[in-house]
Amino acid sequence: MNKTKRKIFETSMKLFAEKGYNATSIEEITATVGVAKGTLYYHFSSKEEIFNFLIDEGMKLLQNSIDIKTAKYSNYIDKLKAIILIQIKIVVKYEDLITILLSQFLGKEQRNIKCKKHILDYVSKIENIVAEGIKVRTNKKWESTSNSF
Repeated sequence: MNKTKRKIFETSMKLFAEKGYNATSIEEITATVGVAKGTLYYHFSSKEEIFNFLIDEGMKLLQNSIDIKTAKYSNYIDKLKAIILIQIKIVVKYEDLITILLSQFLGKEQRNIKCKKHILDYVSKIENIVAEGIKVRTNKKWESTSNSF
C-alpha cells in the first residue's frame, strides 16, 4: 500500500470510528488527508469501497495473527492464551477498527451484513479451537479411564 492510500485508509478509519459511516463524507476525508478528490478516487472508487477495504484488511490482519500464533502451539490452552493476547493487542492498537465493526454489526445494509459475517467467522474460529480442546481433553480422560480396566 503506497503512502497516500495508507493515509486515506488510516484517516477514513479514524473518521468512521469517531463520526460513523453515514456522517463521514468524501469531502471530509479528502480535506483531512490533504488530497484532491481525484487522488482519493484514483485509489478508491467510493466511500463504500474504502469501508470494505478497511474491514477486509483489518479482519485479514486479525485472522492472520491468530493463525500464525495458534499454529505454534499444540496445547489448546496455549492457543486460547495466544488468542486472548492477540485480542488485547488488536483492541489497543486498532481500537478504531473494532469500533467500526461493532457499530456496523446490526442493520440490513450490505456493510452491516459484511461486518456481522466477519465477526461471526472470527467467533467461529475461536469456538472451533475451544471445541477441539474439549474433544482432546475428553479423549484423554476416556483413555485414562479405559486404561485402568
